Amino acid sequence: MATQVFADEELARLREFPDISREELFRFFTLTPADVAFVTPGRGRGPAERLGLSVALCSLPWLGFVPDRVADAPPVAVARLADQLEVDASMIRSYGKRAQTRTEHLRLVAQYLGWRLASAAELKELDEFLLARAMEHDSPTLLFRLGCEYLLSAKMIRPSPDTVVRRVVHAREQALRETYDRVSHELTPRRCAELDALLVMEPSIKMSRLRWLSTGPVEASAAAVRNEVEKLGYLRGLGADTLDMSVLPAERRRFLATLGRRLTVQALERREPERRYPILLTVVAQSAVDVLDEVVALFDQALSAKFSAAENRMKEELAERGKTGEDRQALLDDLLTIVTDPQIPDEDIGAMIRGESIGWERLRAAIAQARPRLPRDHGHLAALDSSYTYLRRFTPAVLSAVRFAGGTSATELLLAVDMLRELNATGRRKVFDEAPTGFVPTKWRGYLDEARKTGNAVAYRHFWELCVLVGLRDGLRTGDVFVPGSRRYADPAAYLLTPEQWEPQRAEFCRLVDKSDDPARALATIVEEWHEAMGELEMVLAPGDGPVRLDEDGDLVISPLTAEDIPSEATALKAELTAMLPFAPIVSLLIELDKRTGYLDCFTHAGGKQTRTPELKRNLIAVLLAYSTNLGLTNMAEASGISYDILTWTAEWYVREETLRAANLAIIGYHRRLSLTSAFGSGTLSSSDGQRFPTRGKSTTARVANQWFADEGLSTYTHVTDQHTTYGTKMIVTTRREAHYVLDEILGNATDLPITEHATDTHGVTLVNFALFDLLGMQLSPRIRDLGRVTLYRPGSRADAEARFPTAGHLLTRKLNLDLIAEHYDDLLRLAGSLKFGHATASLLVGKLSASTRQNALAAALKEYGAMRRTIYAARYLSDPDYRRKISRQLNKGESIHALKRDLIYAHEGAFRARHLEAQTEQAWCLTLATNAVIAWTTEYYGLAVDQMRREGRRIDDDVLSHISPAHSENINFFGAIEVDIDAELAQLGPTGYRPLRIRDTLF
Repeated sequence: MATQVFADEELARLREFPDISREELFRFFTLTPADVAFVTPGRGRGPAERLGLSVALCSLPWLGFVPDRVADAPPVAVARLADQLEVDASMIRSYGKRAQTRTEHLRLVAQYLGWRLASAAELKELDEFLLARAMEHDSPTLLFRLGCEYLLSAKMIRPSPDTVVRRVVHAREQALRETYDRVSHELTPRRCAELDALLVMEPSIKMSRLRWLSTGPVEASAAAVRNEVEKLGYLRGLGADTLDMSVLPAERRRFLATLGRRLTVQALERREPERRYPILLTVVAQSAVDVLDEVVALFDQALSAKFSAAENRMKEELAERGKTGEDRQALLDDLLTIVTDPQIPDEDIGAMIRGESIGWERLRAAIAQARPRLPRDHGHLAALDSSYTYLRRFTPAVLSAVRFAGGTSATELLLAVDMLRELNATGRRKVFDEAPTGFVPTKWRGYLDEARKTGNAVAYRHFWELCVLVGLRDGLRTGDVFVPGSRRYADPAAYLLTPEQWEPQRAEFCRLVDKSDDPARALATIVEEWHEAMGELEMVLAPGDGPVRLDEDGDLVISPLTAEDIPSEATALKAELTAMLPFAPIVSLLIELDKRTGYLDCFTHAGGKQTRTPELKRNLIAVLLAYSTNLGLTNMAEASGISYDILTWTAEWYVREETLRAANLAIIGYHRRLSLTSAFGSGTLSSSDGQRFPTRGKSTTARVANQWFADEGLSTYTHVTDQHTTYGTKMIVTTRREAHYVLDEILGNATDLPITEHATDTHGVTLVNFALFDLLGMQLSPRIRDLGRVTLYRPGSRADAEARFPTAGHLLTRKLNLDLIAEHYDDLLRLAGSLKFGHATASLLVGKLSASTRQNALAAALKEYGAMRRTIYAARYLSDPDYRRKISRQLNKGESIHALKRDLIYAHEGAFRARHLEAQTEQAWCLTLATNAVIAWTTEYYGLAVDQMRREGRRIDDDVLSHISPAHSENINFFGAIEVDIDAELAQLGPTGYRPLRIRDTLF
């Protein structure tokens, strides 16, 4: 039974001592005076028995059991205990030759520490615990680890691995039965037949319906929108939109849906009904939400593409209009010269205009060149009207398939949407007389007025319908309009904790973020901060001759920072360290790092199967390199000699976002423990920035951006710590605001890094972000372009501000609405609490709140709060050049990481060729993982080189080391033949487990 989950060698490892980290060494293998007394020789024990007993004493709290071969304990741990007991560490080899001695010592240790063997009743409780976890997770290794942690927390000695594994297998089998039982009420004979039909090849679409549902669009075309609408109709015909899958835990639903999308049709057909139907049912239920979101997203993207194209045409026509109007402009200049000349009598002006000065010929030519006056929008809506026929190819289908709802501010718009839906359904061409127009922007109302005045019903229909569609798009973006049943376009109120949910969590949240729940006290604290910050700015501006000063017009002048003075010794030291580092191919680096971190063990099978072949790690490294270098699986198969089929299977079942994140965390955790890492930074400061990559082929995430790409491209938005590691990666559309995604990875940060301050460039700044960062107990520290032009706010009157701060006071041009903040202060806390406790995704909320109109009182209050925080930040930023330099230094670290990534993703000119967001995200995470591996490897060997220098008597200060970046690839070869031979690579390591440093001034 056990070998169905773990291979024999894995079971053997579970019975032995694992490698020990530095933290574990000091935590578990430090004896207290009471511990020393427990193993004292006064009880007649010899040195070997005392040492072995102390190993058992420390191993039980560490592992939850004591391995049979106590003499095989980590040598560093034995040496540490021997030193504390003042005995020879080699005596451990003489311990435990009699099994009775080991058993008796384990009994004594358990009695001393308060541990016990698990009883039958307690093992039953373990079974119940494992069943509950198996309903959430299906990975056997994860369940095994959770079971061991359960026993550890209960101070129960872990049984043999075979026993625990049997219970894990039993829990997984029970979870399968429990899953089927919970959804069996949905599995009527008719529904089962419909689910089986998903696996049948459909001639009309040339694939099974299951693959059809799982294949996303690659472009936002009218055909793609109609195809997604067809999917939506098909799913609704199956009743997928009414399925209630909440009877299963969210993790179970995610696992089943992933399994259903990755398994082949043949594999699903072979599965027994008790397994097949829950999988298919979950896929169908999730697809109903995913496809609905995709329909709305494609509607937005397709409409926006034509909207932008119309704007470009309008600008081209304006430029052409400006060129052809040069003669009329010259005529106007000449006319004004004559008319405004006081020396020319009024009675002579007409003769001069019609005579030799101007002449009839120029006047008639100007009249002939006259064009109609432009509307208020300069013709944007008229240009969009040229795409009306194209938009009609898909917008009626979207309006028919999707139901929209909204608040009171969207009442007229939703009424117009219902009327347009009726017009489409009945084929009526003329807009209803009572059709609302209050939602139409002022700049476009002239089109409707003109069409109504001339009686042109066709033009009125076109312009009114376009206004409805654009208004619907904008309403979906702001959240004023939402889609019932959607995840991405749901009611914004659903993203927040309800007042009933918030009430018991308010105090805990305020404690975590160090905020008062009393609005008066909170605002008093903020105003006090504002006074302090403005006082510091006043002191800087008062002399009038510093790098931050006021000019003669009273405008703020901010001189750029001088280049950071990097000590010459730091530059020389980095060159010396680099010369000492060994050369290593990227393959060797990944193999070596896995030996120390075990990051490849984080790649688990998506189906829960866990038996790992010896070749799995080899295959995983090849896949990681194929994606991170952009070679692709086909070229990697040729370069590595591993078949394409094996690489494809490995990528399909092991490489996904969750496993990549886990592996990345393992590398970051290891890097943080390295001795040199603390010299780079504390780990409390991070930054984020976007990096653009070109794309090949069609993709819904790719956009045209001429300033970055020859054709189309996308962006990766990454979060980097001040220790040079990347802890967050997200794929975003290049044309979207980066500011919406700043908080996502910080709040989802699963590392142990306590991020308290975050830097961005101007693209990451909004008033909403300033507010949310502060409400979440963090500091947003951006480098804002043209900071001197940013509006600064004051809490009181202008006169009071200028009296208190004579120099800086006049910069405070706007007054804050503190009453609005106080009125909605608890809602602001509830909003931040919803993000803190993972109830909502930050990018969704930030995007909608940033785009919200002033009618949204909560959004208005949040922006007022953000305006106050931005003013305080700006004052402190301007007052402290060291603060400005710290932010600039952190952003430069992010740029150095970007440069390293550009070196790594060298193949195919660094262009992403994956079509869908999921595959693009996986490739981005592979690139992040490989980059962090390079950072960790370089940091470790830098540390070894520094240690060697210090042993030779060199004094190297941490202040100098802080200027040395590990984000470089001079010692790593990304190119050439790729041979993944793990055993051969590990054999090249020295007895210490590391490659030997190069002797200075030589190549080897």
